[in-house]
Amino acid sequence: MKYETKKFKDGQVTAKIIDNGDIHIKIRGNSYEDLFKAATIKEAWDAENATHKNAVAQLTIFCLIGQRSDRRFNKGESFDLKVISRFINSMQFDKVYILHPHSSITLALIDKSEKISHFPFVEKAYQAIGNPVLVSPDAGAYKTTHEIAEKLNADLVPSNKVRIDGAPVISIQGDVKNKQCLIVDDLADGGRTFKFLAKELKSQGAAKVFLYVTHAQFNYGFDELKETIDHIYCSNSYKDINNLFVTQYDVV
Repeated sequence: MKYETKKFKDGQVTAKIIDNGDIHIKIRGNSYEDLFKAATIKEAWDAENATHKNAVAQLTIFCLIGQRSDRRFNKGESFDLKVISRFINSMQFDKVYILHPHSSITLALIDKSEKISHFPFVEKAYQAIGNPVLVSPDAGAYKTTHEIAEKLNADLVPSNKVRIDGAPVISIQGDVKNKQCLIVDDLADGGRTFKFLAKELKSQGAAKVFLYVTHAQFNYGFDELKETIDHIYCSNSYKDINNLFVTQYDVV
């Protein structure tokens, strides 16, 4: 299935179907505009395929907007992922694939959804470094990092961050002395948490500390991160990065 999209000067997005048949729309999905683009394509496809009941429509989202807003954090606040999921569900795709969602709540809220594993990209980083120790940055990331460690037959060191009298305190639950470490997580907004984690790992004797994140925003650049992190690995699910400090794997 071929289609084309156009954006008018007022911001409106429109789509046109070039031929009939199955369709697989692939978007970064990191903006509301991306989701509306998918919706216009699907609406045009629905109209063209109204009499072809066996045609299949699939959607792949590489970096779902709002995926960290997976609960109502405070009274009176919106449950943003729920709003986004309702919009995606309204398109009625036969299958929705999502790369490394932040939590299982995403898959529970989006109909007919399936996770795309980030394992192949972590494996590439792991091999490029040379079999480092994997580090889970917090309790929430431990389960998925443990699964990856088992597949790679790699050592795993859990870490956790708690606040004591308002100040963050990072605990490392394992021996990292003279070892290369690879922190594995799903998303980096600014990345300061990883900076402090890497600092703590090195204070406990880690030879080098690397970072892998699937969704690489890094909204404040890399200058601060370079103080404690030796290199970053990520996918281009959120954006393309041209920086020698970063090794990026193409998914888009």
